[in-house]
Amino acid sequence: MIQRESPVLLEGPCGALEALHLPTLDARGVAVICHPHPLYGGTMQNKVVATLQRTARDAGLATLRFNFRGVGHSAGVHDQGRGEIDDAEAAARWLMSQHPGLPLTVMGFSFGSCVAACLAGRLEGEGVPVARLLMVGPPVERFPLDGRLPQRCPMTVIQPEDDEVVTPARVFAWSESLERPHELLKVAECGHFFHGKLVELRELVLPRL
Repeated sequence: MIQRESPVLLEGPCGALEALHLPTLDARGVAVICHPHPLYGGTMQNKVVATLQRTARDAGLATLRFNFRGVGHSAGVHDQGRGEIDDAEAAARWLMSQHPGLPLTVMGFSFGSCVAACLAGRLEGEGVPVARLLMVGPPVERFPLDGRLPQRCPMTVIQPEDDEVVTPARVFAWSESLERPHELLKVAECGHFFHGKLVELRELVLPRL
């Protein structure tokens, strides 16, 4: 029987954060998933975020997706990516407290992928190991990541080739400029929101968890 996510309110840096937690019996790891830009309709219910959550579930991970400050029932107001990294850290630390000792995977889509990257870098800097970072459609042209990426965990970037929100060439150039090892996966004939390509996204993500 497939377990269902349970709604939770966890303590964030500026009040409660609304989240969905899947505990997963006998989990072999945990995954926190960050959603797209709050000012453009991004929430934890986004279909790409939901696909990442279900894929992590099917890989045997306990999961947590959450709403950034000011979204849904999460307290606070949007903070241009600064406070959202704090929100993501609060969510990740809550998830790790529920499943102590399990390796942490950090994932995100669009704006959330850059927040996830900064979170992974921050956690590594604080001595918290990160098992893997997955970035889907990262808006690197609008979200500065210099000096903020993790340096030790495996890192995968998944970029649609027909992205109408993020400039694919900018993502490819950014990827080429990175000195740290990572994997870049290009998805042909695919727009930013993976319309008709969610199964392909799952097939790319699952073997990497």
